[in-house]
Amino acid sequence: MSRNLPTTQTLRRLLQWRVVLSLLFCLTLALAPSLAEARAGGSSSSGKSSSSSMGSRGSRTIENNGAAPVTRSMSPATPATSAATGMAGGAAAAAGGSFFQRHPFLTGLTGGFLGAALFSSLGGGMGGFGHAMGGILQFLIIGLLIFFAIRLAMRFFGSRSGAPAAPMRTPLPQPVGAAASPAPRYRGVDTTVNDGDLEAFQGIHGEVQEAWSKADLGRLRPLMTPEMLSYFSEELTKNASQGVQNVVSNVQLLKGDVSEAWDEGDLEYATAYLRWSAIDYVTRIGRSPGMPDYVAGGDPNRPIESEEVWTFVRRRGGNWLLSAIQQV
Repeated sequence: MSRNLPTTQTLRRLLQWRVVLSLLFCLTLALAPSLAEARAGGSSSSGKSSSSSMGSRGSRTIENNGAAPVTRSMSPATPATSAATGMAGGAAAAAGGSFFQRHPFLTGLTGGFLGAALFSSLGGGMGGFGHAMGGILQFLIIGLLIFFAIRLAMRFFGSRSGAPAAPMRTPLPQPVGAAASPAPRYRGVDTTVNDGDLEAFQGIHGEVQEAWSKADLGRLRPLMTPEMLSYFSEELTKNASQGVQNVVSNVQLLKGDVSEAWDEGDLEYATAYLRWSAIDYVTRIGRSPGMPDYVAGGDPNRPIESEEVWTFVRRRGGNWLLSAIQQV
């Protein structure tokens, strides 16, 4: 009783697939540490009403103040790190990770041997299952021997390279509760502002809205810090390149409250919650009112309400300047 034997072409195809799958298995293991670490706002047409929060709040830029976190800032982000996190990070850095993380090529090479053993052994079909199990065991032993041989060789040559091994460090005992307490971070000295300052904030808010609506950088310059001016200039340039203009009119401030104020040396900061209503829409440049395509977005006949958190800064005794805008 004869069995149907595979043709030469079929065997070649099976061999090609075994090689391809083995290489894929090898690459998957070799690149796994890199892919695990490869992890990674948008804004509207209006700089003042952008969905991102931007600017600088001094030492409190990254601090949670109830508004959206600042996503665009020139202030360095240096959050305080707890003692427990720092200790764990230091231990991990000293150890350099596991052997498989420090040697992804060897990990992939070993995985390649195992993958090749698996696919080559199972290639004979169910009829050769007994031989397949024996082949898998054989290749497992060979792969492990090669793996430990390479590891031993690398350890031997690494010890002769003269590079001192990282010493094992035992963390010092910490008092109870110290590991959970974050390191102190400077955040200025809390102060207060008066009604005159709040009126100045409200005045800046109205002037910024009017200057933005007219795309007038000259009027925006004395109202804000150079950092904020660069963000507004970027948004105005984007609007101009798209052939649109954001029109804001009938601005009415509904509520304005100072939420915090503080000093940092010669600088004074204050943050205010602002809620207002306004006619806010987008028009196409070069079109006239009444044309069908004049309005590109929004409603020129219906006011809308907006709320944001604005932070202001000044040199002691100087004029207040807009320093940051956060969405609520």
